[in-house]
Amino acid sequence: MTDDARPALLLTGPVMEDVVERQLAPRFTLLSLDTFSDADAGAVRAIATRGKVRVDEALMARLPALEIVANFGVGYDTVDAAAAARRGVMVTNTPDVLNEEVADLTLGLLLATVRQIPQADRFVREGSWVKGAFPLGPTLRDRTVGIIGMGRIGKAIARRLDAFGVPVVYHTRRPQPDVALRHYQRLEEMAHDVDVLVVIVPGGPATRHLVNAPVLAALGPDGILINVARGTVVDELALLAALKARTILAAGLDVFEDEPNVPEAFFALDNAVLLPHVGSATHYTRAAMGQLVVDNILSWFDGKGPVTPVVETPWPQG
Repeated sequence: MTDDARPALLLTGPVMEDVVERQLAPRFTLLSLDTFSDADAGAVRAIATRGKVRVDEALMARLPALEIVANFGVGYDTVDAAAAARRGVMVTNTPDVLNEEVADLTLGLLLATVRQIPQADRFVREGSWVKGAFPLGPTLRDRTVGIIGMGRIGKAIARRLDAFGVPVVYHTRRPQPDVALRHYQRLEEMAHDVDVLVVIVPGGPATRHLVNAPVLAALGPDGILINVARGTVVDELALLAALKARTILAAGLDVFEDEPNVPEAFFALDNAVLLPHVGSATHYTRAAMGQLVVDNILSWFDGKGPVTPVVETPWPQG
């Protein structure tokens, strides 16, 4: 049973324990999803979640006193925000604090993929250099980059590409009034016109397999795909087929459909750079994300409202 003197906070997984637990433990009874019981459920007024476990309507239905779900990460596709809104539950995320980190990683992954940096590293380590020079490879110099999504992180990526002298265009459902770049309404049309696709849109049903076989075919044999968004945005089987047949040149992937279970077929490919979802994975940025989770929860229970509510549960309400 929980301590009735303090609100109960349910942790769905490890959420930067050094930040969250240290600051929240004095004010809340912390419960683990693995161990909390139905006897505790009625006391739970807040959830802190990292996104690997779904916070769906079924879970929320078990928690009649739930008031707020604080998501660790800017993407919150594993939280049923629409169901939360129907139940009067606030949902928050951690925007802005990870924009620059993810944009930095995106450029690093793009360069690693285009310039074949991991392959060159292996070439040296395996002793192949003494037998001959590393083959010439592709360049970023003659490429146009198409960004799928032009939110905060997409804009940060575009700024970096501008510094590299690389032309940038983008695809979103609607043109962004503050973005002076060419907008494409149709993704396939943009894929046909560019040499690199960078994926940085939210996950969820609306974007599932947005990058599919026809989009990859339009990208063509010199095309490169970079995905730093969610694995579900790309049809993984179609991507594997395109990489194997070399109907696209290469891919750089930080995310996968069933993380951490990466299809072994990727491992044998010499035209794929694979990362373990590390877009925001630095001490500095993860601490800032954890602090924003804490700030949202504390602000809510101090009666000040959320700091960073998601669009489905705006504040002030009504």
